[in-house]
Parts: sequence; C-alpha cells; structure tokens
Amino acid sequence: MDAMEEELKCPVCGSLFKEPIILPCSHNVCLGCARNIIVQTPEGEIPPQSRSSGTSDYDNLDMDKMSMYSETDSGYGSYTPCLKSPNGVRVFPPALVHRHCSITCPLCHCSVSLDERGLRGFQRNRLLEAIVSRYQQSRAASVKCQLCDRNPGDATVMCEQCDVFYCTPCQQRCHPSRGPLAKHRLVPPIQAQGGSAQPAGSSARKQATCVDHEVENYSMYCVSCKTPVCYQCLEEGRHGKHDVKPLAAMWKQHKCQLSQALNGVSDKAKEAKEFLVQLKNLLQQIQENGVEFEACLVAQCDSLIEALTRQKAKLLTKVTKEKECKLKTVKDQITHCTMRLRQTTGMMEFCVAVIKENDPSGFLQISEALIKRVQSSQEQWVKGALEPKVCPEFALTVNTDPLMQSILQLDFTHNKDGQEAALLTQKHAGGQKEAESTGETSTVPPAPLLQLEKCCTGNNSVTLAWRITTVQTLPVEGYMLELDDGNGGPYREVYMGKETVCTVDGLHFNSSYNARVKAYNSTGVGAYSKVVVLKTSDVACFTFDPTSAHKDIVLSNENQTVTCNSYDDRVVLGTAAFSKGVHYWELSVDRYDNHPDPAFGVARINTMKDMMLGKDDKAWAMYVDNNRSWFMHNNSHTNRAEGGITKGSTVGILLDLIKHTLTFFINKLQHGPMAFENLEGVFMPAVSLNRNVQVTLITGLEVPKHIM
Repeated sequence: MDAMEEELKCPVCGSLFKEPIILPCSHNVCLGCARNIIVQTPEGEIPPQSRSSGTSDYDNLDMDKMSMYSETDSGYGSYTPCLKSPNGVRVFPPALVHRHCSITCPLCHCSVSLDERGLRGFQRNRLLEAIVSRYQQSRAASVKCQLCDRNPGDATVMCEQCDVFYCTPCQQRCHPSRGPLAKHRLVPPIQAQGGSAQPAGSSARKQATCVDHEVENYSMYCVSCKTPVCYQCLEEGRHGKHDVKPLAAMWKQHKCQLSQALNGVSDKAKEAKEFLVQLKNLLQQIQENGVEFEACLVAQCDSLIEALTRQKAKLLTKVTKEKECKLKTVKDQITHCTMRLRQTTGMMEFCVAVIKENDPSGFLQISEALIKRVQSSQEQWVKGALEPKVCPEFALTVNTDPLMQSILQLDFTHNKDGQEAALLTQKHAGGQKEAESTGETSTVPPAPLLQLEKCCTGNNSVTLAWRITTVQTLPVEGYMLELDDGNGGPYREVYMGKETVCTVDGLHFNSSYNARVKAYNSTGVGAYSKVVVLKTSDVACFTFDPTSAHKDIVLSNENQTVTCNSYDDRVVLGTAAFSKGVHYWELSVDRYDNHPDPAFGVARINTMKDMMLGKDDKAWAMYVDNNRSWFMHNNSHTNRAEGGITKGSTVGILLDLIKHTLTFFINKLQHGPMAFENLEGVFMPAVSLNRNVQVTLITGLEVPKHIM
C-alpha cells in the first residue's frame, strides 16, 4: 500500500490525514490544518461569497458569482508566507473569528468564503478517514523490534521517552515497568505513529448525519447539488426543485461508474507497466549497442591512426634519404676542396721559395713552367668552385591542411530517413574528390551558387538561397546545407533536401555564422559553394507566441499585449529562445485590479501552461502583488522582498547566460537579490496572469548600462 500513501497525506502538513474535511473543490485537508490556512478578509473588500456546506447550490451558480476564485483573483491568497509546513505549503495562524474569512485550497488555489458555521459547514470525509486508519494499522503491524539481535519480531509497544520499539520479550528484559523506567509511557505502535486505537472501520460503520440537521441521517442524494441530504432538508424546500434520488441507488450507480473508470485506468496502468519493461529493455539494448558502437569507433579511429603512422614512416624515410644525399654531397665537396687547397698551398710555398733564390739562370729555367702552373691553378678556383652544391633547406613540403580539415569535420553521417549510420565518413572540403577517385567527375553536380540578394537574417534566424548555374546530364537529387557554430568551429549539417531556400532558426544572437552548401546526385557529392557569412541580430525583438499559449490567454496589439479570460493563472511564452548572451526585456503593467500576483520570468518550451509560472521545474519566475514579491522555481518560494507593482509599473527581466543568472527589476531598480544562478540550456520569456492583469511586452532593448 506504499504507492497509495501519497493519496493519504494532507497537502498542508504532509502527514496522514487526521479528521479530513472535504472542500468544495473536492480536495481534502485535515481539520486542524484547515484552521491554519483560514485567511481573514479585510472589511470593505468582500470577496465573492458562497455557502461552505455540502448542501449549497455551488454548482448551479453563475460563473461570475462563484466563490471559488484563485488566490490571485481575490487578492487575499494563502501564499503570503507566515509559517511553512514540511512539504512547502505556507500556513497561517488560526483565525479568531469566521466573519469575513475564507479558505484557499492548497492544491488548486480555489477560495471559498466561510459562513457563520465556519469549518463545521464542510463535510467530514469519513471514507478517507477509515482508509487512513486501516493503512496505519497495516503499517503498524509491520514495525519490527529494534533490540532483537536476529530475526526481529513484531513490535508490540513503543516507549515515548526512549523512542524505541520493543517486542514483548525485549520489553520485559530491557525495559521493565519498575524503578526509573516505571515513569516511562508505553504505547501501541499504531498510536506511536499517529494512529488511533479504535478498530478499523468503526468510523465507516457509524451512520452519517446531516451537516445542517445533526439528528437526521442522510437518506437522499441531490443530483443538482451533488451532495447527500436528509428528509428535513427536503421538507425545508431547499432542494424542492432539484433532482433528488435515493442515497442507496446513487451509491450503487456511482460505484458502478467508478469501477468502469477504474477498468480503463487499469488497462492504461497495464500498458504503462509493459512500457516500463520496454524502456528497461531499451536501456539494456542501448548499453550493449553503445559498448559495441564505441568498440567499432575505436577500431576505426585506430585504423586511421595506424594508416597515418605508416604514412609518417614513409615520409620520414624520404626525409632521411634526402638528408643523407645532402650530407654525402657536402662531405665529398669538403674532401675535394681540401685536396685542392693542400695542392695550391704547396705550390704557393714552392713558388715563394723559388723567388727567394739568387740564381737568375736557374730561376729562368723553371719560371715559365711555374707561371703556367700558377695560372692553371687559379683557373681551377673559378666561380662556383667555392659555392656549396646543396642548400641546407629541404625542398620537400607536406600540405596537411586538407587532411586536418577532413579530420576536424569527421562526423557521423545520417541516412536519408534520419537514422544514424553505423560508420564514419569524411565530409571533404572538396566533395568532388569523392567522384574524382572513380573517374566520374563530369557527372557530379557543380558547386551551387549562393544568391546573396536573397540571403538575410532576422533575430536569431538566417535564410539562405542558392541555385545550380549549369545544366547537368544527371539531375540534382538534393542539397546539403552546413553552418558552423557561430564561433568559427566545425561545420554541421542543418538541412538535407531538394529545396533551394532554407531558414534556420534557434541560432545565437549577436553571432556570425559561416554557411556553405553542396549538391548531390546518384553519382556522388559535388563541391562546396563559396562560404557566406551571416550575422544575427544584436538584441532580440519578439512577441508573445499564440501557438503555445493556453487557450484562456487573450493577445492583442500584434501579440505584444496579453491578458486572460480566466480567474486562474495561465502561462504564455515569447517567440524567442535564448541559449547564450545577455538579454533584457520589460513588461509594462497596463491594468491591475483586485491585487493579483502575476509572475514574470523564463521557462522551457514544455512548461505547464495551466498554473502559475514557477510551479513546476521548467520555469524560473518572480510573482509579485501590490506589496511584496517572491522568487519561485519548482514550487519553492524564496527571497521575499517588500515593494510591489501597480498600474503603470514596469517589470524588467535580465537573463545573463554568460554568468548564467536571472535578475528582476521594478521601475528600472533591481528588486531583491539575484534571483537564480547556474542556468543552463534554452530559455524562453514567460508570463503568467489572470483576468485582473494586462501587460504589454517591450523588446529590442539594449541592456541598461547602470544594470551591468
């Protein structure tokens, strides 16, 4: 029965129901908790009145006269923090009087005014009380002794002072009722857990009596008022013109309807269980396929690394050969030059020695021959003989840019049906090379021509247009459009199809994107077009989005002004989506009646649209009335701040996705501390309001310098 426990807990105190009463909205609260959430209405500002008893004509009232208003409609909601219960619902001190008092449901926030009977006018949910009692007894039966060493038995008592559960043997041995322990109070486990000692179902066997006539038992059921009544209620004429039927017959009829509805829910629950099994199997398959795919990817990358290593070895061999050739040439030149230099030096020394001799006849005998030798030696040192035959630089060059580009663009391909392919492919910067390797360059589509006059940007979207300039033998089957990430990073495929015009949404503001396109046919993929650079807008200009708004939302002024048809809060989103940068926009309060508390902030696109902004985990907001405000995310209320809004006020929102923070402003001044931090992902402007509020969106604003 643990799965049912949440149904048996009071939404105010978070504990199991004690003396639950039924509110007109069909939700239940403990009687004691109901006393804590009563709100006293200031005199002179009377909220819509209604009877709080189960015999009221509540469902037959005109909508404008109904007493169930949301807390924002009445202006006296139960979310002005005073105390806080364990599950986060705010409670109030007990009201001293019931005059001008109302109570607001903590779940649906519908309010109802109390009459002179106060909380006695609400019916007690005896059925729920009986179920809670049985649940407590079943849970108490499973409480085990805390002192048994092995195989602990069921606990029979619990000491309130020691806060320990004992079975009978352990209690007699460890906690005898004598000496200092005699003053300790031992209670049954069910009573220790907040249960009742009365037998389960005793409250259900007690005959129900009428709320208005306590001595009369319920015997009939008013279909119009949807409440049981007694004969005296009928005699007084309050239900004279209503459709009244026997209580037992309606009991059987509603049991039959509930059983039929349960059959449908049971089928859905069965489908959900099967779906969970399917999801668990899917987890296992994803895990196994992921391991296999990772191994395949590692093997493919390793093969590329191995091929690159082999090619590196070949290139190094070529470099080594070139180096050895250069070294041999230089060494040979050194040897040859050294030999000639030695010969020339020897000849020069001999000629000097001959010149020093004083024998003219002997000198003339050899002088002619020496002169010829010297001249011949001089001719050997001609221009070029004293220049190196090789240069120290290597004439070998390696262009790794195409390969590096291919490696950087290494990515997963997608089949035309959108499924991921199991293998990797290289998106060559010159796609025509794929066809050149097969000798079919003449049939591959040429590079498309981007039509710059038709390319444009708007907000955070870009539109590109292109065309093929020459007629081909084989027709073009489609095009592939690629954009980088706005920071000069790798390209990614954003479109694949037959169209020659494409608009890409959801880009970053104030960013420059490089775009290129290529064509393909049955032969292969053609070359890329020239790259075009498109810059998105510096600031965002947007409106409210009617397509995703709640049906009660009313838009006007070209979707820049919003109000609501309902007294309950409804959410509307903006048309812009932010994922980086700093953005600021404002909302002007055009109408503000009866002190509601609209909420302003940001949200995911799938946030709940039928409740106040910030109630779920997909929205971050500030809700504010005429006196104070709170920040709210995932139904957690924080940082109460004094000061509110009126007609003519301006609420500013600063979303800083560089610092990942959200800050609020009222009339150009920061309101409260920094509201939220660590914001990651995509966010859309959002507002929640009811029919008492109307606001106008102001966009295209630079971030004020005093804010930054």
